[in-house]
Amino acid sequence: MSTELTRNFSIIAHIDHGKTTLSDRLLEFTSTISDRQKQDQLLDAMDLEREKGITIKSHPVAMKYKAKDGKTYNLNLLDTPGHVDFSYEVARSLAACEGAILMIDAAQGVEAQTMANLHLALDQNLLIIPVLNKIDLPAADVDKCKQQLEDILAIPAEDAIPASAKNGIGIEDILEAVVARVPAPVENPDKLLRATVFDSIYDAFRGVVSYVRVFSGSIRKGQRIKLFATGKTYEVKECGVFTPKMTKRDELVAGDVGYFIANMKTADEAKIGDTVTDSTHPCPEALPGYKEIQPMVFSGIYPVDSSDYEALKMAMGKLQINDAAFTFSSESSTALGFGFRCGFLGLLHMEIIQERLRREFNMDVISTYPSVIYQVTKTNGEEEIVDNPTMLPEQQVIQEIREPMVRIFIMIPGDYIGDIMALVMEKRGEVTHTETIDDMRIMLTAELPLAEILIDFNDRMKSMTRGYGSMDYEHCGYRPAKMVKMDIMIASEPVEAFSTIVHRDKAEGYGRALAIRLKDVIPQQLFVVAIQACIGGKIIASERISAMRKNVTAKCYGGDISRKRKLLEKQKKGKEKMKAFGKVNIPQDAFIKVLKSGD
Repeated sequence: MSTELTRNFSIIAHIDHGKTTLSDRLLEFTSTISDRQKQDQLLDAMDLEREKGITIKSHPVAMKYKAKDGKTYNLNLLDTPGHVDFSYEVARSLAACEGAILMIDAAQGVEAQTMANLHLALDQNLLIIPVLNKIDLPAADVDKCKQQLEDILAIPAEDAIPASAKNGIGIEDILEAVVARVPAPVENPDKLLRATVFDSIYDAFRGVVSYVRVFSGSIRKGQRIKLFATGKTYEVKECGVFTPKMTKRDELVAGDVGYFIANMKTADEAKIGDTVTDSTHPCPEALPGYKEIQPMVFSGIYPVDSSDYEALKMAMGKLQINDAAFTFSSESSTALGFGFRCGFLGLLHMEIIQERLRREFNMDVISTYPSVIYQVTKTNGEEEIVDNPTMLPEQQVIQEIREPMVRIFIMIPGDYIGDIMALVMEKRGEVTHTETIDDMRIMLTAELPLAEILIDFNDRMKSMTRGYGSMDYEHCGYRPAKMVKMDIMIASEPVEAFSTIVHRDKAEGYGRALAIRLKDVIPQQLFVVAIQACIGGKIIASERISAMRKNVTAKCYGGDISRKRKLLEKQKKGKEKMKAFGKVNIPQDAFIKVLKSGD
């Protein structure tokens, strides 16, 4: 099929605005799937995606559609995630397209993530087709949404297509708009093979399966190909398209979105964003690449059973092929043994990775408290990057610590502006701009430290606004802050698994809360155990676990009081000796309970 009859498009929207439902209807309308194959969330392959109702991985699918002009078109759809943590998936999918369907919930209107994803699409110069979804809902307000399209997004209201993905309303109009408005792919005149890898998955039997968009030339079975990033050459064993299952084809031509398998075994070989070309007649330069994904949240992941270390390493290697934004490197801890320092895009991304390790690889893991990357300037002028509290230099040699900042966009009903401003201030942030969207909603722009929005910011914002608030954020550099390393001492011994980098003003409250949690989970010893939160040599919070007491006078029935006193004195000396030489062995489950309750 010629490139004139090919259309590559994506679906972008805020989370829960109906992307996956629309992709299900498109597959049914184009008869890509049979009635027997029909099911909700068809493109969501993972159990996690179905349970949480979110798309985590983008899923390409090729459809055939006979348009009203009598021609049969080849439509390549790339479904995309909607959660703020997975915007890198959206950017990768958009780079393989010429157009995008922008979905807006007619009952909720334009949300924070709608705007963020639209800007990603406009950065790639894609044609935008606005779709107002859920028009059948009683709360739907189509006129208001059209007004928002023009006022907020600067998109002409007459371009919008009213639809209901759930009830199949407007599906044909959307397909006709894709055919009519989205431009056909343009092939390079030299016809040399240029394809970009926009995703990959790991198959236990066939190795790495690379998802590609072919920009010019063709990929055939038996062809020798070369990857620009590594310079290695491979022989293509199989290629094909998604319908939505992998379907073999003799070749993939310009404009096609599909996959190829070429004996790649590790994540290092399959770089996301890499350019594939023919090894005999290579193209002169690589295609414009994707931005390198920078993890923003770091956490230690350790196997609960230390003998599972190698199995965990293999599992993480396979996950990294499926998820380009996930990074890991080996580290060890005296408390938790051997494990890995892992980088994530956000807290949901971290939760998803841990859950996939448990489900897909049967790994029982424990994670340390999440932290971010700090820039440290020492007194001798040296610069250091610190993502692990144990690597922070001593306080006396630090001149300045800079923490990562985010610019956060919060869209809320006007009634809740006071509560949200108070939340931003509590999190050490400041509101820089307020903008009235319409008669109901306001958009706040604020700058906060990334560390402060990691744990509970989104949850608290949702509960304060009764679920009507939405947020999106972007990174906006680093700012000096009074950050300190807080250590936890148990019986005068530092426990590095509980070390964290916190703001000096919040250190006391956090240290006291952690000490109370530890007091509940550490078993009693034969001597008094002090739990102390320290900054440098200064104790800022302290709890005591009282000693187990054996009744040594139980065998004394009457007689002189000096006998009892003698036994109690002997016990007292024994306890002092025990305190001098005794050590507290913290059980593994105590670490697990404390770290999990800190999530």
